[in-house]
Amino acid sequence: MRLKAISIGVLLAAMPTSIAQSLPMDGASSLAGAALIGGVQDHFSSVRSRAEQGDAEAQFHLGLMYSLGDGVAQSRTESVRWMRLSAAQGYAGAQYNLGAYYELGVGVSQNSLEAVRWYRLAAAQGDAEAQSRLGSMHLHGIGVTQNYVEAVRWYRLAAAQGDAFAQDDLGGMYSRGHGVAQNVAEAVRLFRLAADQGYDNAQNNLGVMYFHGRGVPQNFVEAYKWFALSAAQGSARALPNLDLVRGRMTPAQIAEGQRLAEAWRPR
Repeated sequence: MRLKAISIGVLLAAMPTSIAQSLPMDGASSLAGAALIGGVQDHFSSVRSRAEQGDAEAQFHLGLMYSLGDGVAQSRTESVRWMRLSAAQGYAGAQYNLGAYYELGVGVSQNSLEAVRWYRLAAAQGDAEAQSRLGSMHLHGIGVTQNYVEAVRWYRLAAAQGDAFAQDDLGGMYSRGHGVAQNVAEAVRLFRLAADQGYDNAQNNLGVMYFHGRGVPQNFVEAYKWFALSAAQGSARALPNLDLVRGRMTPAQIAEGQRLAEAWRPR
């Protein structure tokens, strides 16, 4: 579960932030490959046995299994119960997921204050997704007083760990000068880091910077490339931007932009 990132980049009109509808998942477990050895039911029984003995990682993994319906009937209530037991022992992935459950109201009553509390616990352990979520909640004033400076602080921590959502949102704050001195060159750098990972919103934002020549020399071919990559992932923001830049390009430039988009690979 992630909130969609803020966008600096719709050339025609701003788009609202929306919540992804998927259930929250966080963290990789060393238990995850066990199902390849035995049957799914044996795997579930083994994980449950360890969870009942108080193993925090097993409790976390069992919570994921209930959330996904993996080897057991799907149950959000049971998922929350096991995530809570794991989180109470300080397991950061469970703390993050519990925060996401409270933010979305999945298996619990929606409670932004409680979401922030669990995100803080996970973020204090260095969980990048929790740090990114805290950045977003401070940016939008969800469960906390809106505070751009705090948003920047949390986004920086997550972005430094390579979190593409945080890199993109932090780039947006540098572009606007929210909570930090405006610096379009830094905005471009951050957008590029996230875009290079394949994040569609950042690809669109980087395209906008090339379109306008903000922080980089104006380059319609590069703008086309990034808009095309974003649009190929279904970005509603990028589609009108792609049409707009295409109208200002020669056929040769369009062909080159398309070639660059087709040759691009995530880093």
